[in-house]
Amino acid sequence: MAGIDDARPFVALGVAVVTVSDTRGPADDKSGDTLAARIEAAGHRVSGRAIAKDDREALRAAVSGFVADPETDVVLTTGGTGFTGRDTSPDALEPLFEKRMDGFSALFHAYSNGTIGTSTLQSRATAGVAGKTFVFVLPGSTGACRDAWDGVLAAQLDYRHRPCNFVEILPRLDEHLKRGKLKAKA
Repeated sequence: MAGIDDARPFVALGVAVVTVSDTRGPADDKSGDTLAARIEAAGHRVSGRAIAKDDREALRAAVSGFVADPETDVVLTTGGTGFTGRDTSPDALEPLFEKRMDGFSALFHAYSNGTIGTSTLQSRATAGVAGKTFVFVLPGSTGACRDAWDGVLAAQLDYRHRPCNFVEILPRLDEHLKRGKLKAKA
């Protein structure tokens, strides 16, 4: 049965947040703030934050920087997943993925359907593995960020979650690069 196994230790991850926007700044980045608050409330640490323009190269550079950072295990982007001309986050980031995580999009949309109904179709949320890092490409609304965290990511980024979770496979994403072991939080 799915759930938290309290016999297992909690493992804190480094999670970076990248907000994709031409108009937002640190003072009014509500979606980034929503994700950062949830990351910290769960016991993880925000390993960095950035705001990238709605530009493929700028976004790819921001995410690639966090993927290369040994303190970052997960990157969450928010914004740019829609269908307008400037919405290019999936197009910019999917080429970085060595492996796509199609199940994330399916599960996110199923959960989001319960909160916003068929409007979930307005998002091209996606995820994958880049190097040794999980990358989740989320819509820009605070509601979508809450849905993604509360409905999918909180459980999968918790080592105690059973029957399985992303944390327990994280050390094996780059076995060929000899990644260090994750440490349990005391």
